[in-house]
Amino acid sequence: MKDEILTHLNNPGQLEKLYRSNKAPFKREFSTLYPELKGNALADFWNERLYYESDEINWGTGREILLLIITALIAGTIAKIPAMFQIDAEFFYPRNIGFIFLPLLMAYFAWKNNLQLKYIAVIYGVILVSLIYINALPVSTTSDTLILACIHLPLLLWVLLGAAFVGNNLQDQNKRLDYLRYNGDLIVMTTLILIAGGIMTGLTIGLFSLIGFQIEQFYFEYVAIFGLAAAPIVGTYLTQTNPQLVNKVSPVIAKIFSPLVLIMLVIYLFAILYSGKDPYNDREFLIIFNLLLIGVMAIIFFSVAESSKTKESTTANWVLLLLSAVTIIVNGIALSAILFRIAEWGITPNRLAVLGGNILILVNLVLVTVELFRSVTGKSETTNVGSSIARFLPIYFIWTVIVVFLFPVLLGFK
Repeated sequence: MKDEILTHLNNPGQLEKLYRSNKAPFKREFSTLYPELKGNALADFWNERLYYESDEINWGTGREILLLIITALIAGTIAKIPAMFQIDAEFFYPRNIGFIFLPLLMAYFAWKNNLQLKYIAVIYGVILVSLIYINALPVSTTSDTLILACIHLPLLLWVLLGAAFVGNNLQDQNKRLDYLRYNGDLIVMTTLILIAGGIMTGLTIGLFSLIGFQIEQFYFEYVAIFGLAAAPIVGTYLTQTNPQLVNKVSPVIAKIFSPLVLIMLVIYLFAILYSGKDPYNDREFLIIFNLLLIGVMAIIFFSVAESSKTKESTTANWVLLLLSAVTIIVNGIALSAILFRIAEWGITPNRLAVLGGNILILVNLVLVTVELFRSVTGKSETTNVGSSIARFLPIYFIWTVIVVFLFPVLLGFK
């Protein structure tokens, strides 16, 4: 792509054809070439065209707004199924919470990316099988494999959403990183929507209470539940139609929180030694320790996805390198603790799931750390760091499939 851009630099027609045939790679490669092309009239024009940002919010067409409203209503209706059909909420929500909005987001990206019919069939075939399977599992309050399947199923659906986001070229690693960035932007936008919704909820209930109407139950059962179900859908629509709303906020958040999390993690490790807490014998502490590990890993991956937009080694990469190294230590402690518990008290579904997840995270963190070290020492480009994450995403998908579908069957629904 880079050579083709240089070859046709003075041929506007060919450049336009090249851009229309593959917009994302064109924009990415042009951005790396532009510093040396600055001053060329056509290159300056293309730079303005590709990176022009309007200050106005784009609400889309009337048809898009109508589809957004319909989709949001469908999500809210799915969330209300237990109330409409007298289904036990404790049965429905743990098994089906991912089906409330994720398949609708998949449909949005399938439409947006002109996804081929064969990919749509595979994605929704897996969704249908998952929906039937998870709801066919026996009702139990003591089955660890059921709980594990319910926890991992949204992760499986999240990976399927990534397949719809990437589009027809599933091997495009840059699109996979774009998917991680989208998740970061979506978290920011959805959080803002929920904060605004919370303020509106408080004001609405307070105003009605002043005139003698107690609307709390009605509001939460109908308005709030529809709003919660619609929030990620509206957030996705806004981030895709108005990327300028958050595409500068997310990198700032990543740069602020990476060093803060690094400091917190180092202090926390020393605090563990001082407090005498023992992840080897304290099960609850080990669970919290693993949740901390997953959260820090998510911050690393999101930060790497943001830093991969540039090819320069920066201070941020040094922070990410140190954070990855410290996280490997945390992972090593968690992994040794679960191995100790298996050796002492035997293997259980929970221990097996945690062991497998910790091993995958450790391998991925080591790969990321190696690439970060090569990047900060000038031996490779920053984009290779992102590639080490993108290549590993299908392995997480395979693991979620194993936990969701094979654990309950092979381990006797224990």
